[in-house]
Amino acid sequence: MARHCTQFISALTIGKDLEINYLKRPKRIPEVLTKKEIVAILRNVSNIKHRLLLEIIYGCGLRLSEAIKLKRNDFRFEEGILFIREGKGKKDRMVSVPSNTSEMIKHYLSLRNDDNPYVFDSLMGGHLTTMSVQKIVKNAAKKACIEKCVHPHTLRHSYATHLLEDGTDLRIIQRLFGHSDLRTTEIYTHISSALIKSVKSPLDALQLTESLTKSETRPR
Repeated sequence: MARHCTQFISALTIGKDLEINYLKRPKRIPEVLTKKEIVAILRNVSNIKHRLLLEIIYGCGLRLSEAIKLKRNDFRFEEGILFIREGKGKKDRMVSVPSNTSEMIKHYLSLRNDDNPYVFDSLMGGHLTTMSVQKIVKNAAKKACIEKCVHPHTLRHSYATHLLEDGTDLRIIQRLFGHSDLRTTEIYTHISSALIKSVKSPLDALQLTESLTKSETRPR
């Protein structure tokens, strides 16, 4: 029966253009932390390795998978540069490293007495797992009393948003993020509360000769 139905549909559609409306996924705005919330989260991570990991994710805008796979030789401490090897789409890129974080990682690695090539090593060998880092972020956000839904990728979103708010060109952010299409980066123009609040309504520019009093705004 199914075979006959398929043949019947095929016969009806030969030589005709079909217009199929695919369901579109809703475009949801990602969660972003304020700078104060970033500080609160970092201050609530007591483990030095975990603290440096979160600083790198936020301070360099890394994906979680990129951060946990960082190796010692990916850092160019003299230049303050970090190489991201085979990021999303198997593309390499470079990002700048915050100076204080760079010095702390250099010092941290100098104190380690092992031959594990990964910067953020695991006690079981290799590197930290994604689940471990997600738990670290979740616990830090909880200690900081942040009610937003915070994940490691939230730090990356926050990095881009804060760069944009500080005046960094969108195309530079695109390069730092490794986005092949600028439209992917443009989402951060929609989630920056600072940029949104900086836009003045045209009503503010109108010189109204009269204004409502509080008594006039009471519902009738």
